Amino acid sequence: MNATQHGYASDQKRIIARLNRIEGQVRGIRQMTENGEYCIDILTQISAADSALKSVALLLLDDHLHHCVAKAAAEGGTVADEKLAEVSAAITRLAK
Repeated sequence: MNATQHGYASDQKRIIARLNRIEGQVRGIRQMTENGEYCIDILTQISAADSALKSVALLLLDDHLHHCVAKAAAEGGTVADEKLAEVSAAITRLAK
């Protein structure tokens, strides 16, 4: 494990459990495709996996804001500016 404690440390087990479920969903989608399942059913499962990934991303973002960004904002200066720019870019990527 990384020596640096990140903002998501308290949620790490929960995040890993969610990612494991998503991994299972993706394997299921592959199996559906291999079995020649109906395309709309496959698309429905892809949408569910996408939503699950976005949920994990939002949890990480929330933890980042409450830990890393809040700490940087309290310190002020260029570190705060960098963290705010970093989180803004992350939000932009998630919104696409």
